[in-house]
Amino acid sequence: MATPEYALQAGFDSASLATVEKIAQRRLRQRHALIIALRVLVLVVVLGGWEMGGRHKWIDPFFFSMPSAIFAQIVDWFVNGTSQGPLLQQVWVTLEETGIGFLIGAVGGIVCGVVLGRNKLLSDVFSIYIQIANSIPRVVLGSVFVIALGLGMASKVALAVVMVFFVVFGNAFQGVREADRYMIANAQILGASKRQLTTSVVIPSALSWILASLHVSFGFALVGAVVGEFLGSKQGIGLLISTAQGAFNASGVFAAMIVLAVVALTADYLLTALEKRLLKWRPAAF
Repeated sequence: MATPEYALQAGFDSASLATVEKIAQRRLRQRHALIIALRVLVLVVVLGGWEMGGRHKWIDPFFFSMPSAIFAQIVDWFVNGTSQGPLLQQVWVTLEETGIGFLIGAVGGIVCGVVLGRNKLLSDVFSIYIQIANSIPRVVLGSVFVIALGLGMASKVALAVVMVFFVVFGNAFQGVREADRYMIANAQILGASKRQLTTSVVIPSALSWILASLHVSFGFALVGAVVGEFLGSKQGIGLLISTAQGAFNASGVFAAMIVLAVVALTADYLLTALEKRLLKWRPAAF
């Protein structure tokens, strides 16, 4: 959008500029309303078709359930609780495991990514070990953690840390390596120390990479916590899914998936708000 000064220089008066801005804002609001309406339409079509298919036996509701049965299952969990206890308690246990694992994995990934990205010798020495560790299937590590750390929170946190660490590390490492060399050279000419280069130039340059990885890695942390609970636990959404699966309760499995989706979307919204706050200097995307 043209600035007021540019518009006036191009021959627009203040009234014309105000009219153009009102038209643009109205079009943006109309587009936003259209997007919301289309999203609601897609949701209604999918859920309505699913419900109709289950009621008319086009799909087997025993295996695929129906939206009405899933909603009834969620209401029942809220009112009467689950077989492991209140639903909110199960959500809180999984959130606690996810949050702790996410924080530890994210901090560790950022620190290691920045350190190895800034130190070529350390990068060459440890790169092969990081590749080996990253190639190990996470489910295998989950089983090892359950055996070594037990059925409590520690094994789930450990698996969430592993899930998060490599994602954040890879982005932080690449972000540091992609830092503007001319800006680094200018800072060195001005007498900046290595510490000042890292904190004032390199890390801010890599911040977009790091924050982008946090969106993905929280979902991985949630997956790690749920998989750990699925492998062996006393509480949590993963155990709820495992119990519903063992009872051939498809509605319970889908209901637990919806609860997890709500948690993940809420976390993504908070991370997006944090990103906007930290990257206020970045031009808005159109």
